[in-house]
Amino acid sequence: MLSPQWLDELRSRLTLSGVIGRTTRLTKAGREFKACCPFHNEKSPSFTVNDEKGFYHCFGCGAHGDAIRWMTDQRGLSFMDAVKELAVEAGMEVPAPDPQAAQRAEKRDTLYDVMKAAQDWFVDNLRGADGAAARDYLQSRGFDAHTMERFGFGYAPESKQALNRALSRFPEAQLIEAGLRIAVDGRDPYDRFRGRLMLPIEDARGRVIAFGGRILDSGKTDAPKYLNSPDTPLFDKGRTLYNLHRAAPAARQSGRMIVVEGYMDVIALAAAGIEECVAPLGTALTEQQIELLWRQVETPILCFDGDAAGQRAAMRAVGRALPMLKPAHSLQIVTMPPGLDPDDLIAREGVGALETKLREAHSLVDMLWTAERDAIPLNTPEDKAGLKARLLAHVESIAEQDIRSLYRRDLLDRFSSFAFPKRESNWTKRPDWKQKPAFGQLQPRTSSPENISRLRRATDGGSRDALSSAILAGLIRWPEEIARHADVLARTPGVDSRFSCLLDCHDSGGPLESGTLSTILIEQGLELPKPAEYAGLRFGFLGAEVSPAEAAEELEQALGLLVQRPALDAALAEATVRLDEEWSDEAFAEQQRLRERKLEFDRRLGLMATKREAVSDGSAGDSGR
Repeated sequence: MLSPQWLDELRSRLTLSGVIGRTTRLTKAGREFKACCPFHNEKSPSFTVNDEKGFYHCFGCGAHGDAIRWMTDQRGLSFMDAVKELAVEAGMEVPAPDPQAAQRAEKRDTLYDVMKAAQDWFVDNLRGADGAAARDYLQSRGFDAHTMERFGFGYAPESKQALNRALSRFPEAQLIEAGLRIAVDGRDPYDRFRGRLMLPIEDARGRVIAFGGRILDSGKTDAPKYLNSPDTPLFDKGRTLYNLHRAAPAARQSGRMIVVEGYMDVIALAAAGIEECVAPLGTALTEQQIELLWRQVETPILCFDGDAAGQRAAMRAVGRALPMLKPAHSLQIVTMPPGLDPDDLIAREGVGALETKLREAHSLVDMLWTAERDAIPLNTPEDKAGLKARLLAHVESIAEQDIRSLYRRDLLDRFSSFAFPKRESNWTKRPDWKQKPAFGQLQPRTSSPENISRLRRATDGGSRDALSSAILAGLIRWPEEIARHADVLARTPGVDSRFSCLLDCHDSGGPLESGTLSTILIEQGLELPKPAEYAGLRFGFLGAEVSPAEAAEELEQALGLLVQRPALDAALAEATVRLDEEWSDEAFAEQQRLRERKLEFDRRLGLMATKREAVSDGSAGDSGR
């Protein structure tokens, strides 16, 4: 038995026009595709395919269906054969026959009942005496009664057992499975949401599948400001966009979809008349969420906050979108004023100011160039080579060949104009190749394949090496240091991909603990750094006896080396290539200078990585005398 939820997931992972377009020639017509109907003979097209709604329809013969129906009716496959073929394309496994599948489907339906009952209870609490503080907060945000009712605001009282008593008709195990209660070994279960303004999170069909809660007591510094339901059988936060079921119809009318950071931003914009807004749920925008957005519009607009965390979130979304880019599908990014979110801008300058920002949204390639160019001062050749390395590292992540080539050309053109402004040439004419050069005059030569390969290796990123693995292990051991260095890590090309997971944890706003970080890495399918990866580096912050202050100082020094390395490697590689191409005294001197800097870098790394070991050995020797 295949559950309706599994079949919905299969349909959501497919693009209907892509399935039909393999055997029927489609022509783009606005937000739909048209063709002559394959089910009956006709001369003018009356057959339409709508990816947003997920169905095809012929206005001539009435043929209508989704991807599965197309495979059965047009291809002549059985239902299960159609599902199996589409599942391969979607990267899904067809569930094996299971006699308990019906029971599990019934259980999911029951969880929907649990969530609906919880939502009704939260709404009733907001209307009661206990909800006064929550109502005051909503009024201070300017939300009227219509907005409160439309988005389903509620209130969870400050009690560990209130929801359990109110929903006593449901078994305790179901409340825990729905994410409403927390079970801890050795303690009685307790309510997850307490003393919070509550918002329901709904699926594409408008059913409550999770909740988000905003704390009202600002004195609780140990609790996260926003708290979402955990992943449950109903809720996968990485595959869900808040407000999609309301925003999708509005997006089909306006032709745009706006992504903001949180659900309160969504509601504030909706109250101001901008309906086509969605938000991720406590994580950076995921690949699955980008695919969901592209099913609605071809170029969604990211409108994150103007603070450092908001800009990091925008750049991480750009990084995740690059490998997925396909013709006509991209992102646009709005640059908000520093320190302001969309709601603040509307409150200060009116909705027209935000509309102006939306119209001026930057393309993805513009955002990429500007963000990397402005990431650090570009005062030296090494700095500029580092910029080139970062740009090429982004380009190499693009899977689609044509888009990758166009991005490389565009970004390298911008880099060349920036790094090598036009100036009068010192060469009056091309050297005579048959004439022996005068003493001190060096001949230019063409680049060899070896030089080109050297430069490419120097600008490639993503390698898992000893230095980055050691720093990763240090940050997991000293998680309070992640916040200090988040901006640096987000801007550094080629670092170990596991750092992105730590930045996600930091930006989510939850407490950071070593055990929690290790668990999250494993749950994301990432390996913990193994001592063997950095066996040759004996940093103090990895040792057993080191103070937090010493660990912080050495981590900062190690991160400084990690940031310097890609720029230095790229500069040295490029100088070596230029030496072979230009073959001048100036190029030779530059290459030698950078070689000395690279040797000095290696010496600094070696000294830093063995200093703690030497101190320990010296102490042991003294005690033995």
